Amino acid sequence: MTTVTEIGAAKRWSMLGLGVFAQSSSAVLVHGTAFLLPALTQRGMSLSTAGLLVAMPTIGLVCTLIAWGWIVDHVGEHRVLVAGPGLMLVAGVAAATVTNYVALGALLFLGGVGAASTNGASGRVIVGWFPPEQRGLAMGIRQTAQPLGVAIGALTIPAVAAAHGFSTAVLVPAVMAGAAAIGCLFGIVDPPRPESSGATGRPANPYRGDSTLWRIHGVSILLVIPQATIWTFGLLWLHRDVGLSLGAAGALVTGAQILGAAGRIGAGMWSDRVGSRLRPLRTVAIAAVISMSALAVAAWAHWWWAAIPILIAASVITVADNGLAFTAVAEIAGPYWSGRGLGIQNTGQNLASAVIAPAFGALITVSGFPITYALAAVMALAAVPLVPRVSR
Repeated sequence: MTTVTEIGAAKRWSMLGLGVFAQSSSAVLVHGTAFLLPALTQRGMSLSTAGLLVAMPTIGLVCTLIAWGWIVDHVGEHRVLVAGPGLMLVAGVAAATVTNYVALGALLFLGGVGAASTNGASGRVIVGWFPPEQRGLAMGIRQTAQPLGVAIGALTIPAVAAAHGFSTAVLVPAVMAGAAAIGCLFGIVDPPRPESSGATGRPANPYRGDSTLWRIHGVSILLVIPQATIWTFGLLWLHRDVGLSLGAAGALVTGAQILGAAGRIGAGMWSDRVGSRLRPLRTVAIAAVISMSALAVAAWAHWWWAAIPILIAASVITVADNGLAFTAVAEIAGPYWSGRGLGIQNTGQNLASAVIAPAFGALITVSGFPITYALAAVMALAAVPLVPRVSR
């Protein structure tokens, strides 16, 4: 069996690149559909209804993350990273051919099912092939896939929708997913797994007798709320309240997401240097509370000169926790449970994200953006004492 030390560095980093690309295509579908909100609301659809439609990929993802994790634990990463993006391609192409919103919602749901495959599988490839002293950096790079996917969605989907219509814009993630499936088919190798040392020949359940993993999952659910709030409604807020054009707002969101990607890499390097994933996680949670509180105040006072820089800072801070928590879960759960562990991790996060679009859309309609940003800050505050002090 090939080991971590026997595989070449070039091959290791190429698999990381493929994982980032596959995860980015998933992020464009799951999070990029939020950038269709202006087009839908301009057609007369209520914000809460439009929010439900664009949340369908997230719902499909949430429903199948743990199932994909189980599949990864049993059949390996290579097959999953080919099958999932392939399903996204099929669903996306089909979605481009329909005009009925119910059918479109069903196909977006199916695309989300395919997108769920890349979350745990790409993370396990990194944990399996990279040594611990490089794992934080590698996982930080892998976690840039999500903000990069959002940035690609912000840059392309509104423009494609404006020029060619809603359905054609769905082809953006579909084409990316097809390319990812081909790349993973030829470029991904399943990492080795050590022999189980459990008394019964099966690995012990890491969730029994220890609350560490459950607490990390809870922290991530709470911290994804401010993250999803900015991703889902940032473009709309900049256009409707601040007064920026859709093009300028999209460019600003794109730039903020690129900075967020760099922030994830920095957080991963930081965790490698201090030898802990959880201490940096606690600091990031505190910073999220401060940035979202400041954004609420600036939005309430109409201090646009301050609100825009704060939004950029919050966009970077609120995504920095993902790689830290993701790596911690994979390391603690171990090679025979990390697929399911990462599935549980992402299920909680994406379930919260799916609720944000319709629930916070209704809240914005009733109370406005400042109250919504303040509520997101309260959710981040609740996460701070929940971060475990030590991990096993």
